[in-house]
Amino acid sequence: MTDNGRVLEMTREEFEELVGEALDRIPPELTRLMDNVAVFVEDEPAADDPELLGLYEGTPLTDRGEWYAGVLPDRITIYRGPTLRMCATREEVVAETEVTVVHEIAHHFGIDDERLHALGYG
Repeated sequence: MTDNGRVLEMTREEFEELVGEALDRIPPELTRLMDNVAVFVEDEPAADDPELLGLYEGTPLTDRGEWYAGVLPDRITIYRGPTLRMCATREEVVAETEVTVVHEIAHHFGIDDERLHALGYG
């Protein structure tokens, strides 16, 4: 939240650009390994977790076996509303968006929350 108590304003298109830029900063050697995953931007998470910044839904690469074929893509969703409410400046939104994108991609690679927190991506 900004110093005056108002939520930072940013259009959905601007926020989607930030998510795209965060994805572009993922090293190519990692993005080449990403398989069957799509990234989305939504305004708000489910009402039961209103502060959720991002969500990974799917089967991590480490859990896929021979059975894994013909399935819908894994889904990474980045939420605009909670991010804007917790950040006071555009620079904070950029940094938080990048951390959230990396955090959710790490789940795709099978890295759990405990390890991510230890690495500073909590």
